[in-house]
Amino acid sequence: MKTPSPATVPAVTLSGVNLSLGQGAARVHILKDINLAIGRGEAIGLVGPSGSGKSTLLMVLAGLERTDTGSITVAGEDLTKLDEDALARFRGRNVGIVFQSFHLIPTMTALENVAVPLELAGVPDAHERAAKELAGVGLKERLSHYPAQLSGGEQQRVALARALAPNPAILVADEPTGNLDDKTGSQVVELLFKGHVERGMTLILVTHDPSLARRCARVVRLRSGRIESEATGEPDGKSVREAARA
Repeated sequence: MKTPSPATVPAVTLSGVNLSLGQGAARVHILKDINLAIGRGEAIGLVGPSGSGKSTLLMVLAGLERTDTGSITVAGEDLTKLDEDALARFRGRNVGIVFQSFHLIPTMTALENVAVPLELAGVPDAHERAAKELAGVGLKERLSHYPAQLSGGEQQRVALARALAPNPAILVADEPTGNLDDKTGSQVVELLFKGHVERGMTLILVTHDPSLARRCARVVRLRSGRIESEATGEPDGKSVREAARA
C-alpha cells in the first residue's frame, strides 16, 4: 500500500463552515459554506478583494473566531469542541501567528516578547530558545531592545521569532508585509518561507500581493465569503493558472 506524502495528509480541514457577525438587521454573513483541506507542510495563499473574508477565515483556522456551523479540524483537533481555555492551550502548542500589526508588548524587550509565551506554555528553556529564534531572524544584537527602539521590520522579525519559537505545526500570517516598505517586506517574506521549508510546517498566508501568493503551492481566492477558485502557485514567477474548484 502506497504511503501518502505529507502534503496529502490534511493539517487543516474545514467542512460546511459558516460565520456571521453582528446582531439583528446589522448581522452580516462573512463566511459561506467553506470547504477546504490543506495538506501537512503545504503553503497556501489566501487572496481576494477587501471584505471577501480572507482574514476572518484565517482567524477561524487559528481558533480565534467561532463559527456558526461546520467542522474545523486543525492538527488532528476538532476546534469546535474546545472551550476558550482549551483553544488557548491548543494555539500555544500548534499555531504560530504573524499579524500585519506586530502586537508586541511595549514594556518587554525583544527577548521577553518571545520568551514569555514559551514560559506560559511551560517550556523550561524559554529564554535560551527565544534568543536562538531571534538570532535566526538576524536580531542577535537586539535582544535587550524594546519595541519602540526597533524599526518596523525589526519588530515584525520579533513577531516572526515569537511565532516560530514553539515549533508550531501551523504558521498563519495575515498581510505580514502590509506595514513595511518593499525591501524590509522582502526580508520578512524570505524568513517566513525559510521557516516554512526548514521546519516542514504548514503555512497559510493572507496577502494582496499576487507575486507573494504565487510563492505558495496553492492559491485560494475568496469573494463575498465563498471560495471562488483555486490555483496552482508558480514559484518561478509565471502567471497563476486558475483551476476549477474541486
